Amino acid sequence: MSVNHIKTRQQLIQLYLDFFKSKNHKIIPSSSLIPENDPTVLFTTAGMHPLVPFLLGQKHPLGKRLVDVQKCIRTQDIDEVGDAIHHTFFEMLGNWSLGDYFKEKAIKLTFEFHNKILGIKKEKYAVSVFDGDKEYPKIPKDSECTNIWVSLGIPKERIAFLKGGIKDSNNNWWGPAGQTGPCGPCTEMFYWSTEEKPPKKFDVDDKRWVEIGNDVIMQYVEENNGEYVLAKQKNIDFGGGVERTLAVLNGLNDNYETSIFQPIIKEIEKISHKSYSEEKNKKAMRIIADHIRASVFILGDDHGIKPTNTEQGYVLRRLIRRAIRYGKLLGIKENFTSKIAKSVIPIYQDYSELKRNEKIILNELEQEETRFNQTLEQGIRKFDEISKNLEKSKKEISGKDAFLLFQSYGFPIEMTQELAKEKKLNVNLKEYNSEFAKHQELSRTASAGMFKSGLADNSETTKKLHTATHLLNEALRIVLKDKNIKQKGSNITPERLRFDFNFPRKLTNEEIKEIESLVNKKIKAKLKVTKEEMPLNKALNSGAQAEFGAKYPSIVSVYTVGSFSKEICTGPHVNNTSEIGHFKIIKEESVAAGIRRIKAIVE
Repeated sequence: MSVNHIKTRQQLIQLYLDFFKSKNHKIIPSSSLIPENDPTVLFTTAGMHPLVPFLLGQKHPLGKRLVDVQKCIRTQDIDEVGDAIHHTFFEMLGNWSLGDYFKEKAIKLTFEFHNKILGIKKEKYAVSVFDGDKEYPKIPKDSECTNIWVSLGIPKERIAFLKGGIKDSNNNWWGPAGQTGPCGPCTEMFYWSTEEKPPKKFDVDDKRWVEIGNDVIMQYVEENNGEYVLAKQKNIDFGGGVERTLAVLNGLNDNYETSIFQPIIKEIEKISHKSYSEEKNKKAMRIIADHIRASVFILGDDHGIKPTNTEQGYVLRRLIRRAIRYGKLLGIKENFTSKIAKSVIPIYQDYSELKRNEKIILNELEQEETRFNQTLEQGIRKFDEISKNLEKSKKEISGKDAFLLFQSYGFPIEMTQELAKEKKLNVNLKEYNSEFAKHQELSRTASAGMFKSGLADNSETTKKLHTATHLLNEALRIVLKDKNIKQKGSNITPERLRFDFNFPRKLTNEEIKEIESLVNKKIKAKLKVTKEEMPLNKALNSGAQAEFGAKYPSIVSVYTVGSFSKEICTGPHVNNTSEIGHFKIIKEESVAAGIRRIKAIVE
């Protein structure tokens, strides 16, 4: 099949899964956008995220070769959305070798898929490889990768060594996900995206070369002391973005012109009475399309995330409100987010949760838009106040005031400039950009701080807390006399566990004490924790509890705690409940309609 025949995401995804299935990889389902038991990030940011325990050496029920298409959310570059290629929500093609094949086989498989299956010719193909790092002489330049690519017919002129060391973001090195763990060099693949004849030599700074994939070669482990040692289990992790790959295969420099985005763009055109073909409308329409698509997937996730001022809910609120602001810049007067959401859901019929939760998605968007319209009015009043207080001789709104309007009232700089122009005022852009740069740096620092702990660390405390959630889960059903209670999400740090579950009301103090007492009784009973692998249907029929809305592979791991608890889970766990210590609930609260949250510690 040539590149010209691949017009839809479904075609690309099916070709990818079929190819790796033919190479003995087992297909695993896309995990939730909300990472299970992982405090390192708010959302699943890459295909490898749900597989961290198995990259660390835990055996996967389906074996050593896996493939999937994982839905992801990344918010670090949210302010860059609006160009032709950046997205907050995206789908990631991923295949893994968990201690099975390594560098040569991985590169050959990737190239075979790109060349034979997708029809990408060698003349339009280039790669980058790891250049080494003088600070870490034990980790050499990856000449092995170079030799493999040359053996496949890629000329040396098309192989670039990216400058920048292990700690540099602009390099060919990945990881670890936390402070420690699996990491290693990587090799990226690029496609010449225009009809012009590609140059003989590959220049990574030439934007006409578009990255379409990355093989991460996890052959090292970064330890607590910052040293890198060879990994006992060497892994391969390939990642490739669906949206970007589909665009380049169709000769498009703009991801928003693909069949994925066109139904959404057309709906925005219809509502705004403006055309995407006009350059002045593109940025706003891209932001609206991207942010509403991401919001649909977050709202549609069975974890029940709603717009709030904390964590995932805060990100969701920011996405919705940013889309609304850009809708105003397009001149849209009425509520429009739910109308655009209706155009997103049919594109992703393979994600049944979107259709199942469609009413929730549309209602939440409508309510949030109504709430934000009131904030916008307040912001405009604040702008009027700022402009009136300017000295008569000064025809300029300060960058600090412009940034205040952005941060407190959600005004993009374009909106402030538009309002200023109407009053024949200028905006100090230099000062604004300076304030905005500080804000971005703080945001990135805060985002990076999310990567400091979690299951990737596999600490003893994490194991204790993780096993305690199993006891808590069952204790809730017993004490509250409700067999329909299900886990709706959990998050574990070395300091505490956080467990979300469905229940319609606040728990009484007596109920909390009884739940706590029952968990501690089972800890003192010294119950053995056992693991068994079995088909999913057998696990469910045996009474094993499953997280609500989670998608599981055909073979799963079931952890049984004595005769008290049985759950489908990935780990890590203690061997005996006596290892847990004393369990104590420190907080019980509401996080959404019908969803309660318990925070607890072990002492």
